[in-house]
Amino acid sequence: MSLHPLPSQPRRLVLGSTSRYRRELLQRLGLPFDVASPEVDETPLAGETPATLATRLALAKARAVAQRHPEAVVIGSDQVADLNGEPLGKPGTHERAVAQLRRMSGQTVVFQTALAVRCEATGFESVDLAAVRVVFRTLGDAEIERYLRAEEPYDCAGSAKSEGLGIALLERIDSDDPTALVGLPLIRTCRLLRKAGLMVP
Repeated sequence: MSLHPLPSQPRRLVLGSTSRYRRELLQRLGLPFDVASPEVDETPLAGETPATLATRLALAKARAVAQRHPEAVVIGSDQVADLNGEPLGKPGTHERAVAQLRRMSGQTVVFQTALAVRCEATGFESVDLAAVRVVFRTLGDAEIERYLRAEEPYDCAGSAKSEGLGIALLERIDSDDPTALVGLPLIRTCRLLRKAGLMVP
């Protein structure tokens, strides 16, 4: 009778984010995972473009969590709204959200969603970036106010929650990775997790 070695246990997956949106998206893949706070300073550097900022922060988050969980495959992600080269982050307050939406009214905004996957034990590290072009309708102050009171999207980059009522603010979305706008590009996530050695599906 020949003996076959048992398959090695798959590496633990850790999402380096406290975002409930990213957690809900990652759950779609049906993979067990843990969540860890990356605790990274997200202050932009002088002259940093939105794409560079998002990429740097995604990588920093993945590396920070991977150092604490060296045997795991770690996902880091970050999103920055790009309005004519200027980064727009999470508004945090109603007043800032009003200001953001007024500025984005009638404009094309590129939501830069960066993804990084890292495993300390294997030395694997890979980064990708999904750019989603969003065309906003011309918005009046009254509808901005109604939207914000209904949705309270103060933890969303650019104040527009497209998976909710925020879709009503938009004219068009152009993307090759549909979930990127919500916060985690799942097509790219699957690709990088497979490269890191996880089976998806």
